[in-house]
Amino acid sequence: MIHSTIGNAGHLLVIVAFVSAILATFAYFKAGIAGGTVEETQNWKKFARGVYWVHLAAVLGVVFSLYWIIGNHYFEYHYAWKNSSLSLPTGYTISSFWQDQEGSFLLWIFWNVVLGAVLIFSNRSWEAPVMTVFALVQAFLTSMILGVVIPGLDMKIGSTPFLLLKEVMPDLPVYKMDPNFIPKDGNGLNPLLQNYWMVIHPPTLFLGFASTLIPFSFAIAGLWSKRINEWIRPALPWSLFSALVLGVGILMGAYWAYETLNFGSYWNWDPVENSSFVPWLVLVAAVHVMIIARRNATALKASFILTIATFILVLYSTFMTRSGVLGSASVHSFTDLGLSGQLLIYLFTFMIVSIGLLIYRWKSLPSDEEEVSTYSQEFWIFIGAVVLCMSGFQIIFTTSFPVYNKIAEAFGFVLNLALPADQLSHYNKFQLWFFALIIVLTGVGQYFWWKKTGKGKLQALYNPLLIALLISAAVITVKQVRDIQYIVLLTTSIFAIVANGNILLNIIRGNYNLSGGAITHIGVALMLIGVLFSSAYTKVVSMNNSGLMISRSEEFTANDNKENKENITLWLNKPEKMGDYMLTWRDVRVEPRHIPGYIPKSWVDIVEGDFRAVALRDIELDGQKYNKKGDTLEIFPENFYYEIEYREPSGKIFTLFPRVQINPRMGGIVSSPDIQRKVDKDLYTYVSMVTNPTAEPVWSQTENFTINLRDTFFVNDYVAILDNVVRTEDVEGIKLGPGDAAVKAIIRVLDKEKEFVVTPSFVIRDRMVARKPEVSDELGMRIQFNEINPQTGQFTFGVNTTQRDFIVMKATEKPLINILWLGTFVLMIGLTMATIRRFRDFVKMRNKENAAAEPKAKAKPKVQTA
Repeated sequence: MIHSTIGNAGHLLVIVAFVSAILATFAYFKAGIAGGTVEETQNWKKFARGVYWVHLAAVLGVVFSLYWIIGNHYFEYHYAWKNSSLSLPTGYTISSFWQDQEGSFLLWIFWNVVLGAVLIFSNRSWEAPVMTVFALVQAFLTSMILGVVIPGLDMKIGSTPFLLLKEVMPDLPVYKMDPNFIPKDGNGLNPLLQNYWMVIHPPTLFLGFASTLIPFSFAIAGLWSKRINEWIRPALPWSLFSALVLGVGILMGAYWAYETLNFGSYWNWDPVENSSFVPWLVLVAAVHVMIIARRNATALKASFILTIATFILVLYSTFMTRSGVLGSASVHSFTDLGLSGQLLIYLFTFMIVSIGLLIYRWKSLPSDEEEVSTYSQEFWIFIGAVVLCMSGFQIIFTTSFPVYNKIAEAFGFVLNLALPADQLSHYNKFQLWFFALIIVLTGVGQYFWWKKTGKGKLQALYNPLLIALLISAAVITVKQVRDIQYIVLLTTSIFAIVANGNILLNIIRGNYNLSGGAITHIGVALMLIGVLFSSAYTKVVSMNNSGLMISRSEEFTANDNKENKENITLWLNKPEKMGDYMLTWRDVRVEPRHIPGYIPKSWVDIVEGDFRAVALRDIELDGQKYNKKGDTLEIFPENFYYEIEYREPSGKIFTLFPRVQINPRMGGIVSSPDIQRKVDKDLYTYVSMVTNPTAEPVWSQTENFTINLRDTFFVNDYVAILDNVVRTEDVEGIKLGPGDAAVKAIIRVLDKEKEFVVTPSFVIRDRMVARKPEVSDELGMRIQFNEINPQTGQFTFGVNTTQRDFIVMKATEKPLINILWLGTFVLMIGLTMATIRRFRDFVKMRNKENAAAEPKAKAKPKVQTA
């Protein structure tokens, strides 16, 4: 049965949300126009609030409808069929909500509507102008999922997630036979996104994007209502909140990449990564100038510019990642759903309105009577903001190359600008120097901010500088840092830690609530040190010393055979020396859903095209039995884990399980690392090349050997010896009765370094002959016991051979990477403290102003002032 009611309800609620957002925009705009009576203004506000609550209810209804469709596996809907499946656990079913464009837009709409509700209750004096901007943004966003075709114009507005599969793919042959066909299962969530970080990373990131609207709305409201200075106070805590949440979201994505992807790092300067990072940089610059905006006119102007720029950059990033303009330049970008025109209208509307309003009010903005001294707090904060913006400009300038090509193409020109082939080195050579300068300014700026130094008092900086130079010299010597740019970045980062640490100690003695800035700066410095050593001094430990080329593919031969030199081949159960380690690949394992850890693949028979497997033996781990032979259990069928045993020189053994994933959406086989974490470094291991673990082996033609006991025969370059043929009562997979008989051959196969024992069986059951072959994955050999000749005492065996199982793997050591993760933790603590402090200051001042305004409001109830 097609569940059309929930889809129709969802689509109707989208229309209600869109219309109510437009009505709320108009009503709040009328309430914000100066000159009306208080009664008229209050009536418009009351109406606007009512309409906004309708909008909120409609948005929540849309979210519920889509979750209901996905959670109940209504695969007649294209969105549910494309992004979810019966096999997904609950957490990943939730995350399939935002896998595609419509769901991620809806997530953004949801956060916006929640933040708008918070603002209505917390900022009544700013409600009308701020909520006008909020409601207008909601109107644009809901239009993205409207999915309405305008009759006569053949123009579609938005893309709805409530389309049925047969509406999206009407030409499928199955619909000619069965118009009500419903798929039994869906495509599922991209296996690469089936990670706990992907459950929390997108909601956090979109909350960060949504929250940038708040300071933007206050800035527009300040310009509109001529409250040029007052908007800073309510906007500043929200700017800090946005910087905190967006920063956490970006870092979650970086950690997901480090754990899941195999490019060996946490940041690849991908265009989509850049598109979230640049608004964050500009937002951080805006926060700094907003802090001094109430006492410096230049900083106030800069606050308007940077706050507006942050939100415009978010919209520009949205256009880049969702319009299809990036094409194949990014693995993270969405395909074009035909929303490019709407996205451009969205971007240009807010760009023209905000910049136009700023220009219109520019002359009414205050100006400084005298130039800022180079020894002042304001000067150093302003310089820091400028450098942050320059850093962001360099990133977005290069990232926008595909956009320049499209613009030129629209005007009939051809640019053919290509993104850098080596993006890491391109961006790093600029950003390293930007951040070296930024981190120096965090230390110097703190001394000027707390008036520890100034004109004639520069000697206060000498002690932290001297201490930093001494520590840097020691680290440079011990870690053998030779490159001048790395020496500069290391020294400046250590200086920032020492300088901010000294300031922090002084602050803590007074009021620790004021220490957020110093803690944040220390966090950034620690991150830069962690990035420096974990990236620039990554050591490849899997050097290929065999002298043999592993592969002639372009991936391995590029850059002077780089990957051929930096990967090693492991054969199943054959130890191999790698640096200080002795490695042995032990087995291939799979991941059961309700059993901790991994189990050998040979323990189960995976049902093709399903997420279930049949146990081929009792499954018992650590003394606990989870399944009996023949039971059906749930697994993650895409994931295979390669058990690699590391033996250290001390004799200590640890095991890593790098993953290989069968992922047709990402080109077939995708590998993910496993990481041995130590205090001073990470050992990062992933499989570079492997035979498809789901493919059946291709066996050679059968070669028959007729031999006597103790005879020697040669198979596939191995020496084999038939040691004995003995009676057996146990043959795997065959139940023997009272009149049945079975024997097994004991065949030793000699390799260069060890010997293997293969035991094929010969069975007479119910007067019928059964032959149970034995397969040795280590040898790439299958031996079947074919005949017994009682007259001659000879035995015949059929032997097939195949490619022995092997893997190609790469291992690197990432020194001091834990300093990076420590820095992120410290950074978040600092931003959290600063955010809480500014919210407390705002609430305290708001309550004081409200208390002072109440008597005046009672005395003069007739005229509206703003």
